[in-house]
Formats: sequence, C-alpha cells, structure tokens
Amino acid sequence: MDWNHYRFLSLWPLPAPPAAVYTALERAEDYPRWWPQVRAVTRLDDTTGVFTFRSLLPYDMTLTARETRRDPAAGVLEVAMTGDIDGWARWTVAARGPGALARYEQVVDVRKPLLRRLAVPGRPVFRANHRLMMRAGRRGLAAYLEAV
Repeated sequence: MDWNHYRFLSLWPLPAPPAAVYTALERAEDYPRWWPQVRAVTRLDDTTGVFTFRSLLPYDMTLTARETRRDPAAGVLEVAMTGDIDGWARWTVAARGPGALARYEQVVDVRKPLLRRLAVPGRPVFRANHRLMMRAGRRGLAAYLEAV
C-alpha cells in the first residue's frame, strides 16, 4: 500500500439549482469567500491558479490547479494538480430533488515532505482533516448560495 496515495469522495446535497451550484464552483477565485479552509486563490491565467488550503491541522498545503475539463452541459469541472499534492479533482453537479448534488472526487499523491514522513501514523488524522474541510465547504457553499 502506498501510504501517500489518497482517494476521496464527498457528496454535497445543496438546496439550489444545479446551474447556480455549477456557477459557484467554476469561480474558484471566490472559494475563500465561502470556504474557510481555502485561504487563498491566485489566478495565473484563464485555466490555472494557485490554491492555499489549511484545515484543522497546523499546516498549509499549496498547489497549482490547471483546468482539464469544463463542461457545463454535463455539470463537470476537472483539474490537474501539482505541488504539495499531485493528482486530479473533479466536481460533477446534477439535479437532486428540488436542489442539486455536487459530487467531489479527488485522487492525489502527497508530495509535502513533512506529510510524507508522517504518512503511516498520520493517515487517519489526514483523512479526518479532509472530511472536516469538506463538511465546512458544503456548509459554506450552501450559505453562500442562499445569500445570492
């Protein structure tokens, strides 16, 4: 088993139309406005940006995300990531009842040296940290969508 390889899946039921959810998710530079753990997003060009994250644990993670797929008709946003983590992430937004379901998938390898050294004992804590970040993101996006 590669202790530095992670697969994540988060499902966010949201009380907003899929088009509104998709629009909010495609504006990555606005993530810090509604997602507390996304500390900064700096656009480099129309398809690339640098993201800094920090969840409950006392370390920042920085990565460069490059858009690899943007398909509003299918509700898909996908990026390739390099930096403290390498891999990909994908949002898929679909109708669900009166609202939407945002599905987040991520497959990454950790490159940050400290986290690599702590891979075996830290893995359950790192996974819990990610769950907390995603839970806060869902709550933040729901509140943001309700306000706009």
